[in-house]
Parts: sequence; C-alpha cells; structure tokens
Amino acid sequence: MEATGTDEVEKIKSKFMSAWHNMKYSWVLKTKTYFSRNSPVFLLGKCYHFKTDESGELSTNGSNFDKINTEISGNVDEFRKDFISRIWLTYREEFPQIKGSALTTDCGWGCTLRTGQMLLAQGLLLHFLGRAWVWPDALDIDGSDSESWTAHTVKKLTASFEASLTAEREPKILSNQHQGTLKRNCDDNEMRDEVYHRKIISWFGDSPLAAFGLHQLIEYGKKSGKIAGDWYGPAVVAHILRKAVEEARDPELQGVTVYVAQDCTVYSSDVIDRQCSFMDSGKADTKAVIILVPVRLGGERTNMDYLEFVKGILSLEYCVGIIGGKPKQSYYFAGFQDDSLIYMDPHYCQSFVDVSIKDFPLESFHCPSPKKMSFKKMDPSCTIGFYCRTVQDFEKASEEITKMLKSSSKEKYPLFTFVKGHSRDYDFASSPLREENDLFSEDEKKRLKRFSTEEFVLL
Repeated sequence: MEATGTDEVEKIKSKFMSAWHNMKYSWVLKTKTYFSRNSPVFLLGKCYHFKTDESGELSTNGSNFDKINTEISGNVDEFRKDFISRIWLTYREEFPQIKGSALTTDCGWGCTLRTGQMLLAQGLLLHFLGRAWVWPDALDIDGSDSESWTAHTVKKLTASFEASLTAEREPKILSNQHQGTLKRNCDDNEMRDEVYHRKIISWFGDSPLAAFGLHQLIEYGKKSGKIAGDWYGPAVVAHILRKAVEEARDPELQGVTVYVAQDCTVYSSDVIDRQCSFMDSGKADTKAVIILVPVRLGGERTNMDYLEFVKGILSLEYCVGIIGGKPKQSYYFAGFQDDSLIYMDPHYCQSFVDVSIKDFPLESFHCPSPKKMSFKKMDPSCTIGFYCRTVQDFEKASEEITKMLKSSSKEKYPLFTFVKGHSRDYDFASSPLREENDLFSEDEKKRLKRFSTEEFVLL
C-alpha cells in the first residue's frame, strides 16, 4: 500500500513537472524568429536565399507569411517546408512506465536523448528517403497555432491536477489539426515515401518495443552507469545511439551502421570495416554509416574561432546535424544564418502518441517554426553527425572535411582528425570479446563513464 502511495505521489509530481516545463518553454515556441533578407540560410546542406531590394528582416511565424514580398515567398515556403519535414522529437508524458522506475515522462532530464534521436532520425531520412524528400503536408501545419499553446498548457495543468486527485485518466484536449487528415491522390512513390516516413517515426515511439525509443535508449544507457532521470551528455548519447542501431532487429535497419569517433579521431579502416560487414540477410554488401564525432569547442565557453568550421559542417549535404545546446539544455542544431544557429527545441512536453496504431497523427512530430541562437551561447560539448551511403561517399567526405578542418584551424591541432588504418594500429588495445548479454566492452564502459563527466583533453 505504501508503494502504491509513493507511485501516486510520483505520478502527480511528474504531471506538475510536465506542466511546469511547458509553461517554462512554451514562450520559445510562441516567440517569432526573424531571418535577415540579405544573408543566405543553410539547413543541413541546403542553401536558401530570401534576398530582396529592401533591407530588413522577415519572421517565420506562419501567420505572417502572406505579408512577405512575393519575390521571395516561394523560397521562404521551400525553406519552411524543408525545415518542418525534419523529424521533431520532444519531451512526452503519459507514456508506458520506464522499467525500473515510476517515470512516465522525460520532462526535465531527457532533452539530450531527444536531440540524439532527432540526429539519428535525420540520418534515417537520408537513408530511406533522400535529402530532397519533403513531407507533403508540411505547410498544412499552422505555425500561428503556437500562439494558443500557453493557454493549452494552463488547461492541461488544471485538468491534470484534477485527474490526479480523482484517480481519473487525464482528459485529452485535442487541437483542430488532429481532428482529421487531408486525403490526396498519391502515386506509388508518394505512398512508398509515406510508408517510410511513418516507419521512421515509429522506430522512435515512446514504448519499450520501439528500436530507438526512449525506453530502449535508457536500457543501453544503464551499461554506462546512467538511469532514467539522469542527465545525459552528447558524447554518452552518441555511444548509446551506436549500440541501439547495432542491436536493432528490424530487417530494414540491417543496411545501416553507426561509428563513434575515438578521442576525436575517425579511423578510416574501422569505418570501412563496418560498412563492408555482412548483412543479416546473408548477402555481402556495403552498409551506410552514420559517423558521430563527440568534440569540445573550447574550455568553459565555446571558442568563436570554431564558428566557421561549424558553419562549414552544417553546409555539407551529408551532415545530419549536431547534438548540442546551451549548458544543461540540449538542442538539435540543423543550420545557420550569419552567426546564429538554427535549431529544434525538445523541451516542449507533448502527450504520448501510440505509433503502433494505423494512421497515427504525425503533426506533433514536426516542428512548425525554426528557432535561432547566437553561436557564442552554445555549450562547447557537442556531437557532430555525418551520413555516408557508400564507402566511396565516406572517402569523399573524409577528404572534404579534412580540408575544412585544416583551413578553419588556427591552432596546431584540428578539432578532430581522419587517419588511415585501424585504431589497433595506433597502439590502442583492441576490444575484448564480449559476452552475449554484455552490450558494452570494458573499454567502452570506461570511455562512457569518462564522457559522462564531459571531460575532454584539449590539445
């Protein structure tokens, strides 16, 4: 009986935490973001120009787009459509209880796991749909709807509290955009794309069975000493994502692997070995690889000397974004304009969506409006991601990034390096054989525990 009472207290506490975070962060979603008309905007390797004869700024708030000069409105709409098509993964509440805890929400602690999910989701979008894909319904999401989200949060707080006291299920407040789906005549390619779109999102569902859902990621995190409710750093999340992809059993995911750089070094032969490993289907083939590079862009604060390099990285077509943010507040960085980074914020708490049902609503998985942040406010700890479909793509990317690293580095040593050969060729101890149920080797556990304190060697 005492345990039951404790669980109820935890549930009420979780609901208040969810409401508090929505009150705290909903103003970010509500606030307009302004873009310069005279500077190009980059989003994951694509460049958009909003230039006109007039100087000034334009807002990305959905309600204002009809006021934008028609000369640039097409390009603005293309940018909006591209941005909204990226998969947005945020705090959720009322999902199935996390094993070993009473938690049914990740509010207040899961933001880095969410930004890691967003980066991996972008890699999977590139793999299955390509960079040119955009969600046909993207512009149907009304950005101005964010104006009502704060009031929506207040209603949820009241309803949640009343439901907790009466032991009733929290009433659902449905927005108009979820009360019906537009139907269109789709050709075979559009139908195929929509199937993959939904499948990718379903892999990140908040249920124990989802391959890259929060529940699975937390299980892998336990091997590095993390538990549900802990704060995860970007380097630890990189290793958790690698393990999640490695352990995924869906046949569709057997053609993808993840490599995490060791001590700011990418060993080319190790990457190629991963790409050339046998597929589970029994056929010898190359795998696509998502390369994750945990780095530190300075000491206590981000070094502005790295700005041009970060902008260069986000200008590459095979970049899948950056897991970063402000201190103790993670964002998914996907682009930039001038000296400001464009990001998606995971801190808005949304209701659980059961992705196992047919035609589950997609709107809450797509962000209606981009946000910007000055580069100098960025926390120095981050993880950079790249996607390479083939070995040839990896070799081309490593050459291109190496040139960029050399040209942008004012110091003797670059931020990270690509070297030929295997890690074992450089006197690194090879990983010991693992037991079947041991997801991380002893070396990996030591590295993860070191990363969990966000300590880096600065050369």
